[in-house]
Amino acid sequence: MSRLTIPRPVALPPWLGHALRIQRGPVPWHAVLRGALAAGPLLLGAVAVGRPSIGVVAALGAMLAGINDRPGGRRAAVRRLGVPAVGGAGGLVFGAYVGAWGSGAWLLPALFGVLGLLAGAFSAVGPVASAGGTQLLVAAAVGAGMPLPEPGWQRALFFLAGAGWLIVLRLVLPSPGRGDYRFGGERGAVAAVYEAVAALLAAAGTPHAPARRAALTAALDQAQDAIAGPRLRLRPGRAAERRIHAQYLAALPLGEAATALAWAGEPLPARTGEGVRRLAAAVRAGRPCGPLPAPARSDAGLRALDDALLHAADAFDRGTAEPPPATGSGPVDVLRTAVGPGGREYGVRVALCFGVSAAVAQGLHHAHWYWLPATAVFLVKPDLGPLASRVLCRALGTVLGALLFAGLAALLPAPAGLVTVVAVCGALIPVATRHFAAQTAVVTVLVLSLVMVGGEPGASWGRIGETLLACGIVLLVGHLPWPVRRGGRVQARLDTACESAHAYLRHVLSGVEQGVRAAARDRADRWALRREAYRTLAEARAAIDLAAAELPSLARHSAGSEKVAATLERLVDTTTACAVHVDDTGRLPKRHEERIDALLAELEFELETVA
Repeated sequence: MSRLTIPRPVALPPWLGHALRIQRGPVPWHAVLRGALAAGPLLLGAVAVGRPSIGVVAALGAMLAGINDRPGGRRAAVRRLGVPAVGGAGGLVFGAYVGAWGSGAWLLPALFGVLGLLAGAFSAVGPVASAGGTQLLVAAAVGAGMPLPEPGWQRALFFLAGAGWLIVLRLVLPSPGRGDYRFGGERGAVAAVYEAVAALLAAAGTPHAPARRAALTAALDQAQDAIAGPRLRLRPGRAAERRIHAQYLAALPLGEAATALAWAGEPLPARTGEGVRRLAAAVRAGRPCGPLPAPARSDAGLRALDDALLHAADAFDRGTAEPPPATGSGPVDVLRTAVGPGGREYGVRVALCFGVSAAVAQGLHHAHWYWLPATAVFLVKPDLGPLASRVLCRALGTVLGALLFAGLAALLPAPAGLVTVVAVCGALIPVATRHFAAQTAVVTVLVLSLVMVGGEPGASWGRIGETLLACGIVLLVGHLPWPVRRGGRVQARLDTACESAHAYLRHVLSGVEQGVRAAARDRADRWALRREAYRTLAEARAAIDLAAAELPSLARHSAGSEKVAATLERLVDTTTACAVHVDDTGRLPKRHEERIDALLAELEFELETVA
């Protein structure tokens, strides 16, 4: 009897697998409601008073803000939506006045190239800066090419009004959660930290522990961002704000103890995480935590966990806390990142794509020439995925969106039907952001609707052609030989993670000379340094994963970075375990010293190999 052979599934190449990957999760109904009430009503009001061009600009501002509308606290949302909107307003002013006197075969592309270099370099600072740089460049192209009767400064005001309207909706409309709805996002983010700590304790001694530790880092990053808004920075004034701030700070020693226990590799009793789970439920429900079961105190890690639980119970009762030491980036750090290898590489890439696409568009003499450079700006963003993946998704999404709009425009009456399409697309954006192709399709329908309402002729087929041309330009520029080192973005993230890890290690080792228990302020400094080390390491991991999913010709420039990141993770985890032991006994165990020495030697070797 012959044996049947079951064929193994074919493994997709990383770049194609990334293009087919869809983010999952519950539908953000509150964001859907905000999207429906943002661009559509603004456009409807402008059409009703006979000024559709105003509505087009305001709806554009609301649409771009909607792309950045993510779950989280209201305070953080003001910065996440407002900073890019200011960049977009500046781009409209720049584009309007440069387009009026600087159009030409070479001057406008040259100016766009310089602007792209600056915006791209500063986009390397972080997600908010990246969104601001993108809106700056997209709005500059629109301001230079879209024929609008209003002067540049008025366009900027209407653009800000559209984005500001969405921010108002974000601050006013309720969000999921109980209690004071104004702090629902912050409370949910802090509760997720306690839940992640409990999950890490449950995974101790199992193969799932590394993934749970990474999930704890992600939860802490989100909570840190959520409470970093205008009124929660440093010294919160309201009682509810003080309570959330205290609950976040109380989670830091719990995370430290849980990391040390997971590093030890020994399974823990099921009841070990019960107190942390009760704290998570108390945060999420906005109620007191009540009595907490104490874990055993048989070793340094469990004693640290018990002390952290007592500290958390006290913090929950008092509802106050001293602010942590500031670890954010100052102006010097921002400038250093912008002019570093990651900023230079991305800035040159954006400058070439933006300038070349503007030159090609000018040569084609197309009525909607600004679509080409604006599309290139989105395509060149590494935040949206590997190069080949985002080019493929952009092409497919644009074709689908253009075909869908052509059918809708033929069936629906103008302008009422188009205003309805804008409102529906605004509601779909929060869901469509889960996949770049879906987001592109929705945005294409929305933009084509705005163009037609503004009085310009429909151009579905032109939109497809210029998008494919932009895809070709970005692919070509992405594979050109560079005057800067390839993989600079990954290397810059790794360098920052190495610096943070070494700063954390130095602080912990210096504590050996301070006695059995470090002072409260020393521990706060240590927790802040630990947060910075894990956060920068997570950012390096994200950059490495993105680079690994590029085409092989690009992915090879970041080869070996994964090993460096893995060694850094082990070093930071070991440092955390050392901190717990130094706090408990005032000395460093021999095996910890040997482990640190071995990891430092391994890290030095791997860095030399990658360089």
